Amino acid sequence: MERSAAAAVRRLRAPGGERDGGRRSLPARQEDGEADLQGKKRGGLRRRLLGEARGAPLLLLYLLVLRALVQVSHRQLLSSPAGRGEHEFSAQRARAYLDNITAIGPRTVGSPENEVLTVNYLLRQIKAIETESTDAHKIFVDVQRPTGSFSIDFLGGFTSYYANITNVVVKLEPRGGAEHAVLSNCHFDSVPNTPGASDDAVSCSVMLEILYTLSKSSEPLQHAVIFLFNGAEENILQASHGFITQHEWAKSIRAFINLEAAGVGGKELVFQTGPENPWLVQAYVFAAKHPFASVVAQEIFQSGIIPADTDFRIYRDFGNVPGIDLAFIENGYIYHTKYDTSDRILTDSIQRAGDNILAVLKYLATSDMLPKSFEYRHGNVVFFDVLGLFVLAYPARVGTIMNYIIAAIAFLYLAKKVLQPKNKAINNLKKFFTAFGLILLSWISTLVTVLIVAVFISLIGRSLSWYTHFYVSVFLYGTAAVVKLIIVHSLAKKFYYKNMNDQYLGDVFFDASLMIWSIVLAMITHIGLCSAFICTLWVAFPLLTKLMIHKEFRQKGATMKFVLMYMLGMFVPYLYMMYLNWTVFEMFTPIMGRSGSEIPPDVVLAGFIVASTMILSSYFINFIYLVKSTKTTLITLTAVFVVTLILVCSGIFFPYSSDAANPKPKRVFLQHINRRFHDLDGNLVKSDSGIWINGFDYNGISHITPYVPEINDTIRTPCEEWAPFCGLPWILPVHFMFRKNWYLPASEIFPASPIHFKVLTKELTPWNSVRLSFEISGPSHMSLYIRPHEGSALSTWSLGDGTPVASVGGDYFVFYSHGLQATPWQFWIELTASEKHSDGIVSLAIAAHYFFGEDQKSPQLYALLERFPNWTFSSGWSCTYDLFVF
Repeated sequence: MERSAAAAVRRLRAPGGERDGGRRSLPARQEDGEADLQGKKRGGLRRRLLGEARGAPLLLLYLLVLRALVQVSHRQLLSSPAGRGEHEFSAQRARAYLDNITAIGPRTVGSPENEVLTVNYLLRQIKAIETESTDAHKIFVDVQRPTGSFSIDFLGGFTSYYANITNVVVKLEPRGGAEHAVLSNCHFDSVPNTPGASDDAVSCSVMLEILYTLSKSSEPLQHAVIFLFNGAEENILQASHGFITQHEWAKSIRAFINLEAAGVGGKELVFQTGPENPWLVQAYVFAAKHPFASVVAQEIFQSGIIPADTDFRIYRDFGNVPGIDLAFIENGYIYHTKYDTSDRILTDSIQRAGDNILAVLKYLATSDMLPKSFEYRHGNVVFFDVLGLFVLAYPARVGTIMNYIIAAIAFLYLAKKVLQPKNKAINNLKKFFTAFGLILLSWISTLVTVLIVAVFISLIGRSLSWYTHFYVSVFLYGTAAVVKLIIVHSLAKKFYYKNMNDQYLGDVFFDASLMIWSIVLAMITHIGLCSAFICTLWVAFPLLTKLMIHKEFRQKGATMKFVLMYMLGMFVPYLYMMYLNWTVFEMFTPIMGRSGSEIPPDVVLAGFIVASTMILSSYFINFIYLVKSTKTTLITLTAVFVVTLILVCSGIFFPYSSDAANPKPKRVFLQHINRRFHDLDGNLVKSDSGIWINGFDYNGISHITPYVPEINDTIRTPCEEWAPFCGLPWILPVHFMFRKNWYLPASEIFPASPIHFKVLTKELTPWNSVRLSFEISGPSHMSLYIRPHEGSALSTWSLGDGTPVASVGGDYFVFYSHGLQATPWQFWIELTASEKHSDGIVSLAIAAHYFFGEDQKSPQLYALLERFPNWTFSSGWSCTYDLFVF
């Protein structure tokens, strides 16, 4: 009896409920209903549907296993034991260099710590290495102090000017000399008030050890290796520009490796290569011992959504040299803070970076391709590591062909399945596109719902509740996303598909998901993004899985064997996506704590979580139609969401942490400033003094007010609309990211080394423009702001390439810095005006920033900083702001 029932079910199991044999088919919905009803009568439903009590825990276990594998992969720094030979990289020696450099303290450009103490330490170590080097090599050392200027479109666009900054350059070459060279770059300067262990002292320590290791080798190199210890990267890439555009050795460079940091320790990620030059990626693939690389990271970084840049840009744009960009990305919470100390960087992290960079440098320095690097500049390359074990890399044009082929196969499979038999094609198409639309509808409604929750959290002042406890974001936004997805499809199943065969629905929704991924694959490939390889995984493996288990599913339905085979088939795309998700969240979550006051971080993170949920659910949506019920799952997830929401609203999850082992501080900048505004006749029309406060995240100063009551929303900084950059002394043109700031009245400061501003000349040119020449002397860091008045325009100047570059909002920003013993800064600007203006043609302001020395912090600023809670990183300095009209 049971066999005959099963046979009857099989006869009814053709797509759309079509019967076997020559009997006339019923209308699809009616026929599906009959199949369903007959299954209920004869027990077939139990054989076809998966029980929730087994299905939900199994899926959860599957995802947890994938996450565990990903965590093991990310935490395993060394894939093999480190060598200890004399000619192998030693992390212990590198750590000694690191400890000594960071012991000097903050190394701000222009400070004695940066320009004298660190430079002298590097020169002593290089001299000691030279003394012990073998006869196979020659070592040359040069201390460069360049002066120059350039414009850059970073942070909305600005111009940079530097004078007498410091580079320590070392060239290791074969005894017989070398015509070509590979460059290795690090920077030893740090941002003010931080020890800069990971950014970037550890990279310089690694380079010193690599120089030692190579110099001790008796094997001669084919090409030279140039080690650039640059002393002004934090000043927005100035020292690298000075080297690549002015140093005589720069002409011999054919490729470079740039060592950077966006976090503290962990694995160093290859996140930029090229441009083009796939041979460089192949060099990394072949040589690196512990690979960690992703073209996805490259395309994310180069999209500009991460507010950061590296020396890679300078070598690429101003030197026309291809290269590889690496950065530590773990624990970005303490990047650029006082917690970036050497003891937080694991020895294994130093060892893996040293092993990789040494191996790649040796490979490049002995490569026959290096002298002809420009001949190998043909197209981009797709590259990604597999759990840190090895890297897959292939030309982007090969990837394009492969992507289109796989997409075409998927489209043909779907077309054949939907359009046959011909007499059911229209009905099948209707059902297929209904499922397609339902998936998209569920995703859109999920995104809207979760974003509403995120906006609500932001409005009630509970942003960043997950900053210290990341699991809170998963329990809040992740569960909300999954609940919404399940609700939409459960309602569709109950009301719209109430008379349809569940097994057929599971099949249709799988095909609809496959169609979505195939379309996305074709679109991203057409755009030209190398990251399309991810979509290839999400089309190829599911399609192969479907073909392999189709017979099992057709004959027996959603059995446990089918589910296990299905999950096994999906293992590769799901594992890689979890691996990629981990990396993305590792990079982006800490950035939310320094992304400015205008971007609601909960909305951004909720968007990322919804996107991850949509991706990870895409091939499990069909399980909603194959499972008997989702009631228990919905109740459980809803309970988790509601409890988490209540706890978040109550404020129990404090965003920041002062935990000594794992701090996650709030960043606050305080500037004790004097402001003076002059009119066209040079008269002082306004002046004030105060402490200007900028919180680096969306929460502003709401959490600080209970500790320092006078800092509250009644002292919000007003914008002086008539002055460039609101009349405020921005160190960088980031005004559009920090529109909410505070100004606490304070006593006037009197710097021991005040700024001196002089107008040298004012002349009318033969082409009826006005040229103004100026001379400024002051501290190592100054900012120049220019706003042409209405009816006039800044046509040219003596900075950069002569073409003024406006910042966001239309004002012009110039970032200036100098090393030791710099001469006064002289420059000119030229303006055109349609007619004479009674209020002048241009407003020009100059800000002086005192980042070190006796002028850095006033007693009042010191006292205020002492009152800040220990879960903040509060960086303070003094500055002056003077505005003039001409």
